[in-house]
Amino acid sequence: MTYDSLSAQVAPHLPLLAALRETRNVTRAAELLGVPQPTVSRRLAALADALGAPLTVPDGRGIRLTRAAELLAEAAERGLAAVDTGVRLAREEVAPESGHVVLGFLHLLGRSLVPSLLRGHRARHPGVRFTLVQGSRQDMLDRLAGGELDLALLAPLPSDTSSLTSAGLVDEEILLSVPAGHHLAERRSVRVAELASEEFVLLEQGYGVRTLTDELCAAAGFTPRIAFEGQESDTVRGLVAAGLGVALLPRFGPGSPAGVAEVPLSPPPFRTIGLVWRAEEPMTPAVMGFRDHVLTTAGS
Repeated sequence: MTYDSLSAQVAPHLPLLAALRETRNVTRAAELLGVPQPTVSRRLAALADALGAPLTVPDGRGIRLTRAAELLAEAAERGLAAVDTGVRLAREEVAPESGHVVLGFLHLLGRSLVPSLLRGHRARHPGVRFTLVQGSRQDMLDRLAGGELDLALLAPLPSDTSSLTSAGLVDEEILLSVPAGHHLAERRSVRVAELASEEFVLLEQGYGVRTLTDELCAAAGFTPRIAFEGQESDTVRGLVAAGLGVALLPRFGPGSPAGVAEVPLSPPPFRTIGLVWRAEEPMTPAVMGFRDHVLTTAGS
């Protein structure tokens, strides 16, 4: 492998370029890097001389990167992400029991599945640290593809198998949630088509349960009438309990939700909860260990 002489001069300044792109201010960039401001100014001038073009222009009280600097800064951020991954791989290869796992999951899975998986893994590997990130299905997929997450627990599983690998863990039934006292609350089962005249409380677009609800209603020949939209299942259930609509949600458990009756649908719909990770990308020992723990224990 050969290196261009300019690339060799630029490489040590990758953190500086990334910091300037983030802060748009020399003083704040120096603080972020933990070096004196004059040092940042000297490095910036040296880099501009090596490139043969200015990298910044004044912009109010701060600075603005030139187009050339923006291109370098974008490359710098990608390069630093790769270096960070390499450092993690090297460090955790030496000490896998003190590794770090960034796990993304849907809000609904934080009630029991995620705590159970973490408890079981920590009992055997107490030194492994976790960063937990919650959000919608689409948010988790975007973060996973962007390298912000190591693993994600999602439902339904992604159809794109070129960049992501997934494994199904458990099938979860979707039930009708109605206010206690609703005319459907005592039914043994309800067909989705019977809900055409109901007002719905839905999760926002991008959530897996929302997509499934839209698909079930479309298959039954209607579009759900939306009363409210939310970002968390507990909020949706609270609105249902207040008599503001009905919802299609997984079983609450453990126990029963206050003020809400859960009624089976006919035929019963299910969603598959699974684990997703980036295909053909090296994993640290800590991440691989937690992945294998999830695959062998979830749903058992």
